Amino acid sequence: MAKRSATGILLATMIWLILAGILAISAKFLLLPHFKKDLIRQTGSDSRYEHQVVLAADSFSGYCVLRSPKMAEALASRGILLSVQDDQADYTGRMANLKDRQVDMAVFTVDSFILAGNQIGEFPATIVLVIDETRGADAMVSYSQSVPHLEDLNHPQARVILTRNSPSEFLARTVIAHFNLPQLRQDWIWQADGAEDAYRKFKSARPSDRVACVLWEPYVSKALSLPKAQILLDSSKLTGYIVDVLVAERHFLREKPEVVRAVLEEYLRVSHEYHTQPGAMEALVMEDAKHIGGEPLTLIQAKKLVEGIEWKNTLENYAYFRLLSGPEAKDVPRLETIISNITDVLLKTGAIQKDPLGPNAHTIFYDAMLKQMKEESFHPARQLDVLQDTKNTRKEKNLEAVRETAPLRQLSEQEWERLSPVAQMRVEPISFARGTARLHLQSLRELEALAKKLASWPAYYIEVVGHTRMEGDKEANRKLAQERADAAAAILMENGTPKHRVRAIAAPSSNLGLDAQCVTFELGQLTY
Repeated sequence: MAKRSATGILLATMIWLILAGILAISAKFLLLPHFKKDLIRQTGSDSRYEHQVVLAADSFSGYCVLRSPKMAEALASRGILLSVQDDQADYTGRMANLKDRQVDMAVFTVDSFILAGNQIGEFPATIVLVIDETRGADAMVSYSQSVPHLEDLNHPQARVILTRNSPSEFLARTVIAHFNLPQLRQDWIWQADGAEDAYRKFKSARPSDRVACVLWEPYVSKALSLPKAQILLDSSKLTGYIVDVLVAERHFLREKPEVVRAVLEEYLRVSHEYHTQPGAMEALVMEDAKHIGGEPLTLIQAKKLVEGIEWKNTLENYAYFRLLSGPEAKDVPRLETIISNITDVLLKTGAIQKDPLGPNAHTIFYDAMLKQMKEESFHPARQLDVLQDTKNTRKEKNLEAVRETAPLRQLSEQEWERLSPVAQMRVEPISFARGTARLHLQSLRELEALAKKLASWPAYYIEVVGHTRMEGDKEANRKLAQERADAAAAILMENGTPKHRVRAIAAPSSNLGLDAQCVTFELGQLTY
């Protein structure tokens, strides 16, 4: 009996010790933190911030407005703390953080957004604003001795130096997707670790090496200082491909739409302010380079960089999001078109194996917020809660405009003859019934698609070249070749290609088999 009592006492003691331990742990991890937080609250002050926005980005200078002190202060005045986190351009990680709700908003190039969404199998965020488009800040350079024109990359020994998972890689992919380079090797990428490494590799290459290099400023300017270095193509020659966007995590957008709208409004206001003050953007870019720990920029380098980035304004965003139509939208491509074109490049160059969106491109951008801002006559020059009279409102509307690409001028016949070749467009064969200039139905569709592609290359002229076989009467063949070129050129012009950009000519007859019944499309330029 005494033995049982001792055992019971021991068990009871152990139980009490366990309970005491649980209570101690609970106090340490549950009660004490509560008391500590309460103490801090009682001996501190109220925060000026009601909301926090964690925004993922990288060191690209196009994002300098988001990182600017003015942007932080503008949002702070509305009770929002903006925290911009640099993830070193880890786009897949950026998308994964959006999926896990570790990040509220982020910036991407459209191609990196599509690639990252494809990689993780979903798009947990949606595009809410177009930030900028590069207009020369990215460029493909070469040595004139070995690669004088883009078409000279059509060679099994040619390679392209570039940084993986960067706008420079996508610029190269865009070139390969649009131009006819069938002899270019499958492993055409010569990988570099950043722009500085790409520049070093290009500098160490012999001028006789058949290489091109894709860089961004200020390394483009550095490369051009090398003997016989030249620009093959830069991002000012195309439109709707190297585009940066701001995205919002879908739950955050649904739960806190007023916060997302505040970010959009203040970004557009701050950007407008910098762009309407002479020299302000250059100063911001230089200060931003210091802030992110990059290489200091000279004023000349900063000016070059600012010239190479086209920051998008409010009206241009309305156009991108289908909120302007007809003449108002000018030649701004719709986001759906941009997404479709970029996806096509990724597919044609093997970056992705299948389209992750298909007909659902509209599901990765959100137009309702900008639509509401447009309906409420938002303008970046107008201060919050300040009523404007009609006269001032008209003045405000004139402060921004939808920019359009400067049209090419009409050429004389002599100037057409002096055009410098760029490359031949990549297109399925445009064929005709033998001995006629009658286009097949599939060829009509190909020409309609080509006209859309040509709209993305507004800086180049197009020569439509008709071909025929050698047999038969030489003059009759020349006439047929011209008729074929005229027929194809007419379809391009009917589908929006300006008449002054197009010239139809006949090539000498050849023994090219079926290819001798086609037309080809050669891009050219006066000078670079």
